[in-house]
Amino acid sequence: MDARHKAGHDSVSFGSSQLSKAMPRYKLTLEYDGGPYVGWQLQDGFPSVQGRLAEAIKAFSGEDVIPRGAGRTDTGVHAEGQVAHLDLGKNWPPGTVQNALNALLRPDPIAVLDCEGVSHGFDARFSAKARHYLYRIIDRRSPLALERERAWGVFRPLDVEAMDRAAQVLVGHHDFTTFRSTECQAASPEKTLDRLNVSRHGEVIRIEARSRSFLHNQVRSMVGSLKLVGEGKWSASDLEAALVARDRGRCGPVAPPHGLYLLKVDY
Repeated sequence: MDARHKAGHDSVSFGSSQLSKAMPRYKLTLEYDGGPYVGWQLQDGFPSVQGRLAEAIKAFSGEDVIPRGAGRTDTGVHAEGQVAHLDLGKNWPPGTVQNALNALLRPDPIAVLDCEGVSHGFDARFSAKARHYLYRIIDRRSPLALERERAWGVFRPLDVEAMDRAAQVLVGHHDFTTFRSTECQAASPEKTLDRLNVSRHGEVIRIEARSRSFLHNQVRSMVGSLKLVGEGKWSASDLEAALVARDRGRCGPVAPPHGLYLLKVDY
């Protein structure tokens, strides 16, 4: 999601194309706490999830490999199901790769949940059919202690039913300029949002979004505007007017990154 970060080296650029095709490809499913990192994408001089994973791969295999991820999560954004792929020069058992990387990633809050061999037709980013994001809000009077870096704490009760009704005006194919960062580098502001649901689970409000791809800051921008609906400051009509305006200045406050999770990627 974060198009601001510098692109890393392609994990498949290893000499001749014939050599590259012969190298085994691995698909990793990852979980991480985004708090200590500038995001997924490699940035010189700053800690990133991609960079830390590349260091572990180097320590394990001796190869300089930059894994390619399915989504460029921003600074502070978490993942429960990020997907990445990489090519290695030796045909290691997937379980060996998973165990070695987990051992070498300690004590960083990054875990390889699964590793499997895949064909060279698989690309973590371009083969993805849908990405699922979750945003967590906790609306209670007391400040967050255990959840303060895991959810957005707000201090007044939100009308979840009103938020869910309003969210449906954003579902479908739209120009999402209003909910797009001014730094977004996507070629077009048009996206198809397949799902946007708001539900309450005790004091936790879950906002779940699904699309093939998202604009930079799109989910956090939509959540910030939905919070205004929950507070009674906006109606569903106000949200729809903001969408139709195609004006970034009409967006509500952008929700903080620490409440956002990349849940899973469909292939």
